[in-house]
Amino acid sequence: MKQYDAIIIGFGKAGKTLAAELSNRGWQVAIVERSNMMYGGSCPNVACIPTKTLVHEAEVSALLYHDDFPKQANMYKQAIGRKNRLTSFLRNDNYERLSKRPNVTIYTGTGSFISADTIKVELPEGEIELKGKEIFINTGSTPIIPAIDGIQQSQHVYTSSALLDLSVLPHHLIIIGGGYIGLEFASMYAGFGSKVTILEGGNKFMPREDRDIANSVKEVMEKKGIEIHLNARAQSIHDTNDGVTLTYSDVSDGTPYYVDGDAILIATGRKPMIEGLNLQAAGVGVDAHGAIIVNDQLRTTVPHIWAMGDVKGGSQFTYLSLDDFRIIRDQLFGDKKRDIGDRDPVQYAVFIDPPLAHIGISEEEALKRGYSFKVSRLPASSIVRTRTLRQTDGMLKAIINNHNGKIMGCTLFCADASEIINIVAMAIKTGQTSTFLRDFIFTHPSMSEGLNQLFDV
Repeated sequence: MKQYDAIIIGFGKAGKTLAAELSNRGWQVAIVERSNMMYGGSCPNVACIPTKTLVHEAEVSALLYHDDFPKQANMYKQAIGRKNRLTSFLRNDNYERLSKRPNVTIYTGTGSFISADTIKVELPEGEIELKGKEIFINTGSTPIIPAIDGIQQSQHVYTSSALLDLSVLPHHLIIIGGGYIGLEFASMYAGFGSKVTILEGGNKFMPREDRDIANSVKEVMEKKGIEIHLNARAQSIHDTNDGVTLTYSDVSDGTPYYVDGDAILIATGRKPMIEGLNLQAAGVGVDAHGAIIVNDQLRTTVPHIWAMGDVKGGSQFTYLSLDDFRIIRDQLFGDKKRDIGDRDPVQYAVFIDPPLAHIGISEEEALKRGYSFKVSRLPASSIVRTRTLRQTDGMLKAIINNHNGKIMGCTLFCADASEIINIVAMAIKTGQTSTFLRDFIFTHPSMSEGLNQLFDV
């Protein structure tokens, strides 16, 4: 049995960053990763980086070859190749950065608990046992596959990561699930020239967003030719000579409908990846959703076992996984003051075209809580930079406290929203009032100067 100061299960953002930190401090570290295609975690291999690469390529494709499917299909194939080269580079880089450290050992195999301090790793050449003083679980999340007749038998059903490896552009992509992942793929494939149909089981489009924002997004997506069906429950899938047929029903009255396509994307959410970890052998508790239970310092129900990233439930963002690392670093080596309660509110971005970004509370939430506030709205087209970019779609919205002028929430649906939201986030986190952004000097012409107008209330 080999002994380590730390064992990290999963090669994700938090895990790899923590491994480097512990290595720098002289710890003997073992990293256990089940797949040699996942060094670095989901983000550089099957999520953030490849999808955002293709989002950009799709925007270029739409500008160059709009309504010319053969040319767009060729550009899509080339884009998949570029994406694959990028992910391969990042994967190898992540591996080499840690493998060259003398006090870090990477085991490519499946890890599971034997006891609270011992991990069994199944390697191609056999099993090995590792003992660790501190153990960190960073196994991420996995797609939720709904129970639909024929889904397992179909050759045309894909998860998001599998679809990213499809080198032939679908003529018609059917997406089951209208959440943020589904919307990103819908926008991306519509940009490449695919016909896209979204089937959402709920009766609200983008239920987390205010209705004016959701309606604006829906209008833009439909203008791009994306069909959106609400109250749509998928019933069965069967392959045909030409592709695949999906049968769905209207939740409200049970009326059946049919849609034919080339590919079906399952985008019905993700769940913590705990399968095979044998957590019960270590005494690590999980909640009703299968997420590992942690306290505010990210310790599990076993004090020397920690959980980081998606596996502990909650919002699934790479940058939160990185912040999990910061919390653990502070708990191990700092003043132990940092915890998950320190980071709210957290901004997020949805990489549709144009992108959507949000921080804080919505207007609907502010009303429910009885706050005294004012709302500022700004059409994206009012920002001169959108004219130079030829991206005038969208709107900006802010919720401002009437008593102290503090920014309570902000939603940006416009070009560069994923960047601009970080400016608003810094203003909120540093306690600035709306006048700070109203009077701030921004470069011109830029999208960020739209904040001058948005907060001029």
